[in-house]
Amino acid sequence: MSQLTELLEKFHAENDSLGLGLDGGLIEAVAKGLGPSIYNDDASRVSCSDQSELDRVKTNFLIGKLGLSDGPELDEALKSVCEAMGSSNRNKYRVLFYAALVQKFGKQSLYA
Repeated sequence: MSQLTELLEKFHAENDSLGLGLDGGLIEAVAKGLGPSIYNDDASRVSCSDQSELDRVKTNFLIGKLGLSDGPELDEALKSVCEAMGSSNRNKYRVLFYAALVQKFGKQSLYA
């Protein structure tokens, strides 16, 4: 089994255990879009307690990749996804985090 396949299985299992309700195809498309970063232990996770990281996600992903305009709704979305993934969950996988944001803003067409 390839390393990508193993990671995708882990992401799908985590999606199910957290009850995020993310589409499997979207998870796989986001994983492929993130490239090699999903194989790096640190880069593959989002730290909701690190404001500078959340700011980078907002700037680079929400504004840069998804083309959204900066505003309080972006901060609220980040907070909402952090809460959905659980404050005590140390494995907030970037793939699932980004997929949840894509779904929240209805930008699935960017990954079709």
